[in-house]
Parts: sequence; structure tokens; C-alpha cells
Amino acid sequence: MHACQFYCFDVCNLLLQVTKIPKTFSTLTSYMKTFIPSLVNEKLNSIGEHVEFCMVNLYTHLPTSCISLKVVTDMIGALDLLNSLKSLLREVGFANERSQLVLKDCLCKLRSLHKFCVPNLKILEKIRKFCLANASLIFCTVSSSAKLQTEKKAPLDLLVIDEAAQLKECESAIPFQLPGLRHAVLIGDERQLPAMVKSKITEKAGFGRSLFERLLLLGHERHLLNVQYRMHPSISLFPKREFYNNRILDSPNVKQGSYEKCFLSGKMYGCYSFIDVANGQEEFDCGHSQKNMVEVAVVCEIVASLYREFIRTKKKVSVGVISPYLAQVNAIQERVREYSEVSDTDGFSVSVQSVDGFQGGEDDVIIISTVRCNEKGYVGFISNLQRANVMLTRARHCLWILGNEATLIRSNSIWKKLILDAKKRKCFYNAAEEKNLAQAIAVALMELGQLHIPLNSDSLLFKNAKWKVCFTNEFQNSIQKIKDTEIRREVVSLLTKLSNGWRQSRKNKRTTAHGTCAQVLEKYKVKGLLNLIWSVDVLQENSDYVQVLKIWDVLPVSDTPELDKRLEIMFHSYTTAEMNLCLLRCVDGDAVVPVRMPVDSSSSHEAEADPVEVLSKPLSSLSLKDEPQTSSSEPQSHRKTKNNMPRRQRKKATKF
Repeated sequence: MHACQFYCFDVCNLLLQVTKIPKTFSTLTSYMKTFIPSLVNEKLNSIGEHVEFCMVNLYTHLPTSCISLKVVTDMIGALDLLNSLKSLLREVGFANERSQLVLKDCLCKLRSLHKFCVPNLKILEKIRKFCLANASLIFCTVSSSAKLQTEKKAPLDLLVIDEAAQLKECESAIPFQLPGLRHAVLIGDERQLPAMVKSKITEKAGFGRSLFERLLLLGHERHLLNVQYRMHPSISLFPKREFYNNRILDSPNVKQGSYEKCFLSGKMYGCYSFIDVANGQEEFDCGHSQKNMVEVAVVCEIVASLYREFIRTKKKVSVGVISPYLAQVNAIQERVREYSEVSDTDGFSVSVQSVDGFQGGEDDVIIISTVRCNEKGYVGFISNLQRANVMLTRARHCLWILGNEATLIRSNSIWKKLILDAKKRKCFYNAAEEKNLAQAIAVALMELGQLHIPLNSDSLLFKNAKWKVCFTNEFQNSIQKIKDTEIRREVVSLLTKLSNGWRQSRKNKRTTAHGTCAQVLEKYKVKGLLNLIWSVDVLQENSDYVQVLKIWDVLPVSDTPELDKRLEIMFHSYTTAEMNLCLLRCVDGDAVVPVRMPVDSSSSHEAEADPVEVLSKPLSSLSLKDEPQTSSSEPQSHRKTKNNMPRRQRKKATKF
């Protein structure tokens, strides 16, 4: 207080010096023209900063018993005038009628500030006790309210307990012992999480029951706040029906078209979605909590996509990830650390918490990881309605729920209802339908040692691909030995792109092979350390010959020549017609697509006595979808490719 008076006195002296006109000047304007504005401004700014600091702290922190509303109003008015004066002096200087008026008003306001007494306290603990003793409004936790019995002199009239349904009844007794209480208001929701009780015996005895719940059971009147202002209507639809008997209404603000926001493209990422992660695998960590690393991979890929979209559009978004299991929370936190460390002021934030940690919170986008994935439909405590309610009501604009459909359906819990509702509303999606998610799942399965799931011809990676992909046992053995996650990711990425028609530029093709092998075999570098070795092969499906991708191996560069020699021997056994079919290249836009040709028995003599049989036994059991579409075809290498084909076959060349 004394510092504030001192600085106010300095400001007054400075302003008085400016406004006091010597006899040699006829007017204030002519006198002000002699001042050097920069010097006055510099001094006024320096003193003004101290005045503002002192005043703001005084009227913000002093209790109303020490400082009247009139004094606070005068302080705010004086600061406004002082800031206006500084602004005017910078813009128009002293020799201006408006500057002179504001200067006089500011001086008058500073002089009129009333004196008020404040104890001269310098010890922090005494200052704290002084503020607490004189406060009329106090925010504290339930347990710390016990200190008010000794430190609060004046009695409190009203007690308000927020999240009262999450408070054990015995804990409520602490603030109720404050002297002088006349009214109490309990605010909470008994349909959300109650107090946490670890002991099953005490839980069964009702130790976790709240005073809020007991008063409801005794029939005391309650007032329902029946309008929700957070969730988009498509998000609130299910919780309103299942948890609140449709007694909750959506506020006008969430019904507006502007409240529906799109953070990622695709129907899967609409306002409300259930995303089935069919290949999940639940496991226990060392702390006996459960996790599902496939769901972790899907969550991380979605967060990464959101971040990439934020970088592109600069559209602010806050992302919350909720999981009921601590092991899953820890696993996700570890993987999204690079995104969660982005400053919130930059417009992108990620928060990963358990259900208990998220109660009372909200975010633009909420991603729920349900974790459970087993044949018997065991879902544990996530079947609890209160826990499910919290998870499903945290999102503002988008709610994306990840889980295993089969497990949750078998659970016969609230989650079965949710899945059936999502299907009815056409909000049910398969994670494998989205290319990036399918790739993330494949890598996660590889890390878990489940290579037979992603790396087979019918896996989710290649389900909708243009090319059928066939793997040799040698490739399967080699990929098992690779422990580097980044290399595995790169291999999966290359395989995915190849199956969808992408090819490296032929100008950059390098090979150590010779002869027939050099014509057919392709080698793509993986992180500069390995070669992914593949070729186009042919199989017979019913009455058609079809091109497929044959993945031979992934090897260190130094081991590649040995494989070249073995494959050269094998390719020498191919007939001319077989080789021509392998070399045939069909382009559709930017993609290379497989060729499907009908078997023509009448012209088989022209090619070979026994043309284009299945080239390897593993291929003979494969079945392909027959969805031919016309396209132009060109030979990949030799001109004889077309010439050796029967005329009828050339006309019917189609893409597969």
C-alpha cells in the first residue's frame, strides 16, 4: 500500500510539473511545446508501470473488508486515464487540447483516491492468514476446509460442494462442521463415477456412498439441470437415452450448424463413430493392468493424422484420449508424447487420461480405447454404467470409440447396446477400411510377433488392394528376424504401395542380376540397408490367367546376389508364354494394374504345348475376385510379348 502511495505521488509530481505554467508563457499549449516528449514519456511509462502493478494487486487480492468498492472503482478509473494519457502523448504529443484535458482528469483522479488502512505485513504466512481471515468467498478442497475452523474468523453462511456425488459421506462431514453455516448446496451426478473405494468389503458395506446419493434415496427433493451445452446432438443422443431417460435437452448452441466440425476427412471421422479393431490383442503389464497394443497403434495413428491436418489448416483442436486401464493410458502417453508436448497456445493439445482423471473434463475430440478383446466377452469394470457414462459424455464435437465388436457384443453390457445403436445409425466402421489405420494395425501385429495375420494374401492390408500379393516362406522367415520397428514399418509401407499399383521410376532401376532374372526381378531399397525382392508372377484362376505380385525375400544388400543365382535357375524353367505374361505391363492412370487374360485353348498351340500353368504350388490354392475392367495394355519389355500372344488374347487383355 505504501509503495502504491509513493508511486502515485511521483506521477502527481510529474503531471503537476507539466501543468504548472511559468510566467514567461501565456498558455499551457505554448509551454508544452518546450517539453521533449520522449523524455516525459519515458519517465511516465516507468512510474506508471509501478502504479499499475501496485493498484491491480491491491484491488485483486485485498478482501472487501479492507478496500471499499468506491476505492476499487477509482483505482480502475485512474489506471484507464493514465493509459489513455500515455497513448495520446505517443500519438499527438503535449500540444493538443485532448491531451491537456486527459492530463487534468488523470491528475484529479489520482488526487481523489481515498486513503485506506492495510496492516503492514511482510511475512508471507501472516499475509496469507490475513487474506483468508477477511475473505468473503473461499475456494478449497474438502479436506483443506478443516483449516478454516482455526483461520477463518468470520462465520461462513453458505457451503457449496461441487462433484458431491463423487465424495464419500464421511468426507462431506468435514466442511459441514464449519461454524455459522446456514445453507448448503450439493452439486453432482449420481449417474457418473462415485468415490473410489479399493476394499471390496468396505465397498459392499456402502462406504463409498455419497451424502448426495443418500439424500436422494431418502426422497429429498432435487433440481435437475436438464440442458447440456457441451456435446453435439449426435454424441448426446445415446447417453441421453440410456442414462437419463431422455430428460436432458440439447442447448441451442450445440444444435447450430457451425457446431458440427470436421477435423479429418472421411465418414469414419464424423461427429460420432464406433471403429471396430478386429485384430486386437489384450495383455497384462507388470502392474496387472490390461492393454491392447493394436488399439494403441490405431489411437496414435489417428492423433498423428489430426496433428498433420492441424499443421495443414491451422484449425485449433484439443484431443482427449480416454481408456479405463492404466497400462493402456501409459502406453498411449508414451507413443503420443511428441504431440502432447506441443504448446496448447499453438492450437493443438493432446491429453491422455483414465476415466477417473477425465471426470469433469471435456475436449473437442475424444477417442475412447476400450481395450478388451477376448472370445468370451469379458469386459470387466467397463460394463459399469457410471464409468461408461463418463467416457461417452466428454466430447464437444467428435467422439470416436475404438473397440472389438465381437467381444463387446458378447459382453451383453451397455457396449452391446452402443454397437447395435451405431450400426442402426450407420456410424459403425472397420479400422481396416482406412488405409493408414490398416497399416498401423499391421505394424502393431508384426511387433507382437503375429506376422501371419498382416503378411498373408487375405490380410486387411491387401483386402482392397489392386494386386493379389503372395509371400514365400523365405520372406516370412526373414521378416521375423528383423527387430527394427522402423524397418518393419518401411517394408509394410512398400508392400502396401506396391499392392495398390505404385512403382519406382524405371529410370532408377538398378540390378545385379543378369539374363532372364534381370528382366523380371525387382529390388527396392529399404532404409538403404536391405533389398525387398519381388516380381510379377502368373496364376491360373478358373478359365483366366492373372498377374500377381510375388514377394521373394527381404535381404541385406550383400546377400542379394546369391538369391539372384537361385531365381535365375528357376526363371529359366518358364516357357516363353509364361515369361511374356509376367512381363506384360498394364497402366491405369498413375497405377500399374494386374492383367487378366482368358485361357484360349484354340490358340494354345501358338504359344506352347502347355501354356501358362500355375507357376508355383503355393499359388494354386489362391482364389481371386473376378472384377475385370477394360484397359489398354503395353508390354513391359520385349516387343515379342504382344507378338507371341494370340490375337484373341491381346484383344481381351483386361486389368484385374
